[in-house]
Amino acid sequence: MKMKIIELEIFAIHLPLYEPFVISYASYDYMPSIIVKLTTDTGHVGYGEGVADDHVTGESFESLFAVLKNTLAPKLLGENPRNMERIHEIMNRTIYGVPTAKAALDIACYDAVGKSLGVPVYDLLGGRYHKEFPITHVLSIGTPEEMADEAEEKVRAGYRSMKMKVGTEVMEDVRRIEAVRERVGEDIAIRVDVNQGWKNSATTLQGMRKLAHCSLDWIEQPVSADDIDGMVEVKAKTSVPVMIDEGLRGMRDMREIIAKRAADKVNIKLMKCGGIYPATKLAHMAEMAGIECQVGSMVESSVGSAAGFHVAFSKKVMTSVELTGPLKFSEDIGNLLYDVPFIRLNEAPGLGIEVDEAVLRKLTVFSEKVVI
Repeated sequence: MKMKIIELEIFAIHLPLYEPFVISYASYDYMPSIIVKLTTDTGHVGYGEGVADDHVTGESFESLFAVLKNTLAPKLLGENPRNMERIHEIMNRTIYGVPTAKAALDIACYDAVGKSLGVPVYDLLGGRYHKEFPITHVLSIGTPEEMADEAEEKVRAGYRSMKMKVGTEVMEDVRRIEAVRERVGEDIAIRVDVNQGWKNSATTLQGMRKLAHCSLDWIEQPVSADDIDGMVEVKAKTSVPVMIDEGLRGMRDMREIIAKRAADKVNIKLMKCGGIYPATKLAHMAEMAGIECQVGSMVESSVGSAAGFHVAFSKKVMTSVELTGPLKFSEDIGNLLYDVPFIRLNEAPGLGIEVDEAVLRKLTVFSEKVVI
């Protein structure tokens, strides 16, 4: 079916959180997000999302909106959203970087195309492989006692794995991790995400020696994003599996990670790499190198989270997911359903979610329409 993009509407929204989300370099009282509504000449509508992270991709809420409105959206008018290689080539030729802006448009294209064909997005990616994924609860940085209390509460609610946000002073973080492990016992998986907070390999190895008794699933991005050699050293000198997150943005990073054997696992995020299409390319590269993958989160709404799940569910190399944004919001624009502590996708076409336009407009701070 021939179809072309005739309208792109861009919404800058604030997603309200139940409680502040605290990581090593920022604290959020709400999540700023950009929603793209794509309409084709065949009447099909697709939704995409971009959640910027100034510290990871170099994009802000405001710059993301401006780039979409002024630079990228006008270039895609008249294009067929099914031609994903061409769509990405146009975007990459138009502007370097800005992966979150490109992800928002990529996701909207996939949603519209899936709906036009009457199939879920995962069917466009090779079909469904996984039946379900367990959900990991993310613990924001707090005191050791606060984090242990929250972990205990979530275990009672049925969660079997915790992702701990740390990345302050290393010995304080050690106390946090020890407190949570002591509280939840040995049977609960604990993943530690440092978000670059320990800066270098020397500090990280000092911490890892203190944590040898804590049976960690993995340690994620302890050193600065661009310090791939630091990751190599950490991986060589600790028995705990090492995951790269901020240090993996696109194919160039993945080539270096593979060449240097810098990680046991990689955290692929649609907002870092440019969307669903580039994410599948990274997954294939990792699979060839024998590196496990996770699809991670920038705390997106149902739209961006569903897009990540479709990638994860379609690939055997994906062994974990961390897309829990919708569980953190007191109000969401979509209806992605979680069966806590699991996620199981439905078989509805496109992303498989319905966007509530009334809520979308209610949460909108400003918006713009780009039309043919």
